[in-house]
Amino acid sequence: MKTAAGTLVVANGQLILGTGAPPIADGALVLQNGRIVYAGPAAQAPATPPHTERIDVKGGTIMPGLVEAHFHATYFNIAALEDLDIKYPVEYVSLLSSVNTRLALECGYTAARSGGCLFNIDVWLKKAIDGDLIPGPRLAASGREICSAGGLMDWNPEFRKIGMEGLVFIINGQEDARKAVRSLVKDGVEWVKTYPTGDAASPDINDHHTLCMSFEEMHAVVATAHNHKLKVTGHCRATEGIKNALRAGYDTIEHGTFMDDEAMELLLRRNTPVVPALYFEKASVERGPEFGLPQVVIDGHQETLEAGAESAKRILRAGGRLGMGGDYGFGWNPHGDYARELVFFVRDVGLTPLEVITCATKTGAEIMGCGDEFGTLEAGKLGDVLVVDGDPLRDISVLADRSRFLAVMQGGVVKAGSLAPPFPTVVSREKP
Repeated sequence: MKTAAGTLVVANGQLILGTGAPPIADGALVLQNGRIVYAGPAAQAPATPPHTERIDVKGGTIMPGLVEAHFHATYFNIAALEDLDIKYPVEYVSLLSSVNTRLALECGYTAARSGGCLFNIDVWLKKAIDGDLIPGPRLAASGREICSAGGLMDWNPEFRKIGMEGLVFIINGQEDARKAVRSLVKDGVEWVKTYPTGDAASPDINDHHTLCMSFEEMHAVVATAHNHKLKVTGHCRATEGIKNALRAGYDTIEHGTFMDDEAMELLLRRNTPVVPALYFEKASVERGPEFGLPQVVIDGHQETLEAGAESAKRILRAGGRLGMGGDYGFGWNPHGDYARELVFFVRDVGLTPLEVITCATKTGAEIMGCGDEFGTLEAGKLGDVLVVDGDPLRDISVLADRSRFLAVMQGGVVKAGSLAPPFPTVVSREKP
């Protein structure tokens, strides 16, 4: 992904660094060749060359680009989990996923970590985005997910004689677990996504102590992945699954819903980040009936919502880390609504806007392993910046309104927002 050339000054507005520090009322951001050389009070900004490009924020806000920490590019606003299986061919899913990456960037998300992807398409999305062939967030790929037989993502009955080849690896035991990870290694993923526990979406395996993967399988996944420098995460709602994931050495926990004191102590000791993904639960409760979700499933989502909100708040208040993002791509929780997660954490969970923005920028970048490159506005980092017409510290919902975005920048290049030029059409950058 190319960075901008020359000097750019973004000023005349509030500056949120993303570090958790208080905002700077009259701030300035200076970029040189796509990287930050200064972020601080405008009165102390260094002198710049005569023909420096400038963006006047006109009293708005300058902040780091957002990080979607649980992104499903190949979920295409489906009505049921089964729609992910064999309904559409890989060619169509690929086209849909490129639309979703562009939308994410337009929504202010300059980076994203995949939380599972059909056909390993995110590996190729990353290549296309990095090569400036298509617009999208800086992407960490995870590809196909890993689920034990009979687990949450294994819904085809045996008599159908079909597997889940495009979506997940179905494993039985440690050897299958190692084989699945090695297959992902060959295809170039960075994260391995697993399903240690059940979910409200599947009432038969929605219990606070339901395990869908054995500890031995989870440990085999982690050992193999870490040996190849890959990171591991898991869909962990049930208490025992959370503990086993932490004991096995998972690098993040998705959801972390039903956490007892022992799980919390393990989490904090290991400083493992959690991505709660709670707006999905709220949307499932509020809009599930119009999509035909059974009442037992909706009741499960309500329980998950309440427990997940309590756990998330406990984690942050105890000094733990939360990433923001989650499970967009269902009919009731569609792509484009990503920042509703941020609004939910302020209005429903009770976090401050500054806390939520820090989770959605700094912690998100740390989860991706890129905290030294982006996520905060500090000297030396890439100019991945969101410029907003408004003050998200007063009203976090401005981050859910794309019409309020003046500029979404990657490496100092304005890619979206009202100041962005049309994205160029590229036929191919490959050499014959």
